Amino acid sequence: MSRVQVPNFFSNNDSVLQFRRGVEEASKFLPSRTNLIIDLDNYTSVPERKEVAPKVVIKVEKDERDHSPNGSRGRKRDEIDLEDGRSNKQSAVSVDETEETELSEMFDKVLLCSERNKEPHQGTVNEVLQNGVSSLPQNGQPQGSNGGKSRAKKQGNNKETVDLRTLLILCAQAVSADDRRTATELLKQIRQHSSPSGDGSQRLAHCFANGLEARLAGTGTQIYTALASKRTTAADILKAYQVYIQACPFKKMSIMFANHMILKVADKAKVLHIIDFGISYGFQWPSLIHCLSVREGGPPKLRITGIELPQPGFRPAERVEETGRRLAKYCERFNVPFEYNAIAQKWETIRIEDLKIDSNEVLAVNCLFRFKNLLDETVVVNSPRNAVLNLIRKMNPKIFVHAVVNGSYNAPFFVTRFREALFHFSALFDMFDTNVSREDQERLMFEKEFYGREAMSVIACEGSERVERPETYKQWQVRNMRAGFRQLPLDEEIMKKGRERLKTMYHKDFVMNEDGCWLLIGWKGRIVYGTSCWVPA
Repeated sequence: MSRVQVPNFFSNNDSVLQFRRGVEEASKFLPSRTNLIIDLDNYTSVPERKEVAPKVVIKVEKDERDHSPNGSRGRKRDEIDLEDGRSNKQSAVSVDETEETELSEMFDKVLLCSERNKEPHQGTVNEVLQNGVSSLPQNGQPQGSNGGKSRAKKQGNNKETVDLRTLLILCAQAVSADDRRTATELLKQIRQHSSPSGDGSQRLAHCFANGLEARLAGTGTQIYTALASKRTTAADILKAYQVYIQACPFKKMSIMFANHMILKVADKAKVLHIIDFGISYGFQWPSLIHCLSVREGGPPKLRITGIELPQPGFRPAERVEETGRRLAKYCERFNVPFEYNAIAQKWETIRIEDLKIDSNEVLAVNCLFRFKNLLDETVVVNSPRNAVLNLIRKMNPKIFVHAVVNGSYNAPFFVTRFREALFHFSALFDMFDTNVSREDQERLMFEKEFYGREAMSVIACEGSERVERPETYKQWQVRNMRAGFRQLPLDEEIMKKGRERLKTMYHKDFVMNEDGCWLLIGWKGRIVYGTSCWVPA
């Protein structure tokens, strides 16, 4: 406190004493290692989007913790004061009526893609994708998911081509052998030729170098925890999600497939109960609610049990409860009777009584891409994956929709896991590089918020602290059958519709296939996601 402002409160000595006490108190909350502070700066400072979607103005929600747009290269956001958007409290979302309406309009634009609204996402991205032409400048075309080499990078008047993939694998081998000198030298080379805003290979290298650096320093778990704890508003996530579903059909196709199959089994239902493992922000359900509202004979009562892992902090169920409130507004708007049950706990600890299942309802279980976050037999004897599958089997659902990340980077051996993760993420970064401008701030946010966080877990965390553990769709097929499920054949109607959309709305290098009753979708020959339907045998 300044003596000019408060002249009578403290003497000089008292002021110094108060200051020292303040420093002492504040230091208790700082990490003990200085390199962790540096790493957190690098990994958590997500450039804030400085432009809103057309015709929509979104203000920062008051309860969410915004992040400084350090180094952001985006365009100016219309009249948003970032300082006013911060709060120290983890309170429920509080926005005025105008903001809520604008947020609702944005959700409508992105999420209401029902059968009667087949082209909900219009804009420059789709115009580019429909022609199968990259939106990138011609001087920076990526080599593709099987390339891995960075394009010639100018340094002064010299040009040099660097094989970033080989450098990354060599660095991983050095880290594995605890050869710190070699690893540090290789990391230095990778840093010189990588960038979070470069081409696909450079972004991939930057992301993986972050993980290698954290593993070398032993700070992977702290950094991953900080990334996972970061509060991001639903509106910001939605903007990044919009760019993602415009650029690629991975999740959109799986959602379309899941909703189609659930609507099919609930055709005559009076009560439809959906148990969603990993509901997150609930982006899947507005389109299904809209379809139910126009069902012949009127909509059924919709019950959704939203299940999530608990969030760190004092309000572990905050996000899943907010998702329920948002879905309730959609149901009210479309006159669909609605009931919501929020569960935020470790999935293997859930009991069947917690789910409030009624014998007179049609029960559908849904889990899209989230079983990869459960531990397996390599960590604990009683596998949570098998425990959750056994719980679903006991529910005796009418249908169980299961979508998986088709990844083989779950090996206990680090170098093997690193190499497989490198191949998988190469395809994802290459897909973005081909379909979205490098200057797009939502692309940058998505790559950091999702791919960066996942790669950090895969590379820098071990044992029960590693939460990214994908298996291939064939491994899941064996696991599901062992748990007592029988696979349903794919619906030809949805397959035909999916192929038509893929051909007309997305880049020509996306592939869609079927194998053993799995709907498979990928990029340039690499299968990235698989979706299938099951019933108790």
